[in-house]
Amino acid sequence: MSIQIDYFYTHLSPWAYLGHQALLDIAASYGAAIHFRPVNLGEVFAQTGGLPLGQRHPARQAYRFIEMQRWKEKRALPLTFKPAHFPTDPKLSDLAAVVLQETGGPVASFSLKAFQAIWAEDRDIGDPDTVAQLLDAVGGNATQVLEKTQDPAILQSFEENKKRALSWGVIGSPAYVLNAEPFWGQDRLDLLEDALRSGRVPYRPL
Repeated sequence: MSIQIDYFYTHLSPWAYLGHQALLDIAASYGAAIHFRPVNLGEVFAQTGGLPLGQRHPARQAYRFIEMQRWKEKRALPLTFKPAHFPTDPKLSDLAAVVLQETGGPVASFSLKAFQAIWAEDRDIGDPDTVAQLLDAVGGNATQVLEKTQDPAILQSFEENKKRALSWGVIGSPAYVLNAEPFWGQDRLDLLEDALRSGRVPYRPL
């Protein structure tokens, strides 16, 4: 039976960026397919009790930077702690990833480029020209993909990703879901790999 990992994320998340390549490597090692499911993180937060970064207690905001430094070193990735275009509206880049997922395009490569753009290159992933350049860089047809981001079917898929995330207990980005068991945060990738290796029965809420 084929193995599928449902990958919930937004390109605005540094944690999704830090775990992106590691997830791809783990999935490849175990022959797992990844279903890329960009989500509106603000709406997920609103329905699960999370707070936008700017509304969190200063101690939590400070600790975030400590964790970012640790994981930058751990993953050996370039990371700008205070990007020039953060926050920005990631919806266009997220929708472009939905289009690529739905049409069999290079979604993994595009998302990597989008993550790098905001978190390493100080580019604005909310800018249509930037998103077009990222699509061109991975061999996507930028004009067609950007037009399709406004297709009602794609907008519905984006909405369905959110509904599915909430039904599976996803509370932030990134989250990886295996057999309806959520693993929240790129620092849970080792646990995801353990589950893939063992083939154990998925854990459920008690």
